[in-house]
Amino acid sequence: MLTDKRLTQAYKKAKVEYFDEKSKYVFFSDVHRGDDSVSDEFARNQNVLLHALDYYYNNDYVYVEVGDGDELWEYTDFKHIRLAHSDIFIVLKKFFDAQRLIMLYGNHNIYLKNKRYVKSNFYDFYDEYNQDLHDLFHGIIPYEALVLRHKRTKQDVYIVHGHQGDLMNDQLWYISMLMLRYFWRYLHVVGFQNPASPAKNLYKRHKIEKAYKKWIRKHKRILICGHTHRPRFPKQDELPYFNTGCCIHTKGITGIEIIDGKLIMVDWRIRANDNGILQIVRTVVRGPEPIEKYDVKNYPYSISPDDKK
Repeated sequence: MLTDKRLTQAYKKAKVEYFDEKSKYVFFSDVHRGDDSVSDEFARNQNVLLHALDYYYNNDYVYVEVGDGDELWEYTDFKHIRLAHSDIFIVLKKFFDAQRLIMLYGNHNIYLKNKRYVKSNFYDFYDEYNQDLHDLFHGIIPYEALVLRHKRTKQDVYIVHGHQGDLMNDQLWYISMLMLRYFWRYLHVVGFQNPASPAKNLYKRHKIEKAYKKWIRKHKRILICGHTHRPRFPKQDELPYFNTGCCIHTKGITGIEIIDGKLIMVDWRIRANDNGILQIVRTVVRGPEPIEKYDVKNYPYSISPDDKK
C-alpha cells in the first residue's frame, strides 16, 4: 500500500512531456558516479558510458537519468565526483546546453530535492587551475518523476527511480545513508553486501518488483524505473514493467530507448572483434516493441505466473 501511495504521489507531481514517433529518448539509471577510489563501482564503466553518451548525443536523443546518477550517500562532496568523472560531465553539459537532459533523483542522490543544494553544487563549479567559475547545469531542475505522454495515443509512460515506498530507502533513507557511508562502504570492498539494498538482496528485489506490478495493474500505465539494478523488459502477456538495470555491472551497462514510437532494451559492453581488438558495442537485447502494444485498449493486462508469486 505504501508503494502504491508514494508512486501515485510522484506521478501526480511529475514533469509532463509530450512525444511522438519522431522523438528519441534514452534512459539510464543507477550510474552511481563516485570519486574514482577503490569503492567507486562506476569507475570501471566510465569509458563505456562515455562512448554511449556520445552516440546518443550525436543521434539527437534526450538523455533521461532515472535517479542515483551520483553516489551522494557514500561521498559527501559532489566536487570530488565531478573531478573524478569530468569527461562524463562534459558530455552531460552538452546535453544540458542542447535542452536534452532530464535528471531525476533517486534515494542515493535524494539531496537533489533541495534547491539550495542543487544551486550550490550543480549550477557552476570552481576551476582551481584557472581560478574562476564555470557554468555546469545552471538553472537545472531535478525531478522526482517524468511522464511522457504520446501525442497521438495519449498513452502515459511513467518514469521514476523506484525507491518510493521502499522503507529503508525512502522513509528511513537517512539512516541507510549513514550506515552505507560509515560502515557498508568499507565492507563491500572486501565482498560483504548491504542487505538494505535491493540490488544485493534477492528477496527484497522480488518484493519491490511485485509492488511495481500491483501499481501497474491498478493504474494501467507503462512503468520505467531503476533502483533494483535488474534489467527488465516484459515478455508476451506480461505487465508493462521496464527496468533500465544499472551502470555498475562488471559486464557493462544496460538501458532503455524510445525511438520511432518503440521501446528497446540495449546493452553496452566491451567486446573483442574477429581480430581480437577490444571495442565498445551496442546490442539490442529485447524489442523493439511499439508503444501501442501496451495501450490499455489493446493490452489485456493479464496476470502471468510470475505476477502471482
